[in-house]
Amino acid sequence: MRVGKDLVAAAATPIVLGILAEGESYGYAILQRIGELSDGRLEWSDGMLYPLLHRLERLGHVESSWGVAANGRPRKNYRLSRSGSAALEEQRRQWSVVTETLARAWDPGARSIAWGTT
Repeated sequence: MRVGKDLVAAAATPIVLGILAEGESYGYAILQRIGELSDGRLEWSDGMLYPLLHRLERLGHVESSWGVAANGRPRKNYRLSRSGSAALEEQRRQWSVVTETLARAWDPGARSIAWGTT
């Protein structure tokens, strides 16, 4: 199954912030983690990830620093900033509303139970 571009774009920020909440990481590892979390159903490219990381860095949600990989090559590492943690919490609240609304729209029985009506 291929997930549409619009849905992937909408979910990109909370996914990356959530991954960085696990700890500092670098581009390739973030791409690998997205694959793991989605059981391979979401495939991102460098061209999708790096512009997002740069935007999150400009917004102050992500900080970066240069390090050295095991092979001796330079590697840019990313970590969640304090404002990034706050942004992640806000994303969680917003996505909870979206997922609850979708569940209710797709399952009318869930709507009755969730809203306390029968």
